[in-house]
Amino acid sequence: MSDDIPVLEVAGLTAGYGRSQVLFGVDLTAPKTGAVALLGRNGAGKSTLLKTLIGELSPMGGIIKFDSVDTRKESTEKRVRRGMGYVPQEQGIFSTLTVQENLTLGAITQTDHIGIDMVLDFFPKLAERLDQQAGTLSGGERKMLAIGRALLSRPSLLLLDEPTEGVWVGVIEEIASRLELLAREISIVIVEQHVELALRIANYAYVMDRGGIALEGPSAQVQRDPELLRYLAP
Repeated sequence: MSDDIPVLEVAGLTAGYGRSQVLFGVDLTAPKTGAVALLGRNGAGKSTLLKTLIGELSPMGGIIKFDSVDTRKESTEKRVRRGMGYVPQEQGIFSTLTVQENLTLGAITQTDHIGIDMVLDFFPKLAERLDQQAGTLSGGERKMLAIGRALLSRPSLLLLDEPTEGVWVGVIEEIASRLELLAREISIVIVEQHVELALRIANYAYVMDRGGIALEGPSAQVQRDPELLRYLAP
């Protein structure tokens, strides 16, 4: 990973829904810059982990440290103010508002529009759709808008849940290339079903199975591991 203190430290994390436990002793770290891939079959606990990190779910036990601060009891809003960004598997946008309105709301805490200009430079397709209702965008454009809105809070850690799900294959590469650039500047934890793409973006990978970490290591090492297919098979 990195010799530096990680931006995110997770140890022994347990969480779930009501009395149904989903996460069992998860240990994970993310560096201050670079991407970490979170892989595993559906139901392995990946989305639950991201929801717990951002504060949508309260942990049952374990530790979550962001920038060396224990955030377990903090609200999602406070974690975002600290520098966490989150793009859920669902849209993460306001479908009835225009692209411009979505971005303006995302930048509501800013005193200028520099952030919006940066997002439009990052995703040029959005600049061509500013007056278009977000719900009428293509799947790829909606994902770009959701990522762009998250970036407007200027996060140091971005949690991405399936950023290429439902995206036309011709746009997947565009999103992936932007994420590769972004990972040079901030920390990213990415849940992604396109395994080769995720391992290309990320330097390090964790493979989840039944709510725990079953396999981890540098991306190239994990990709070569014969056990990988076992944990990805439906």
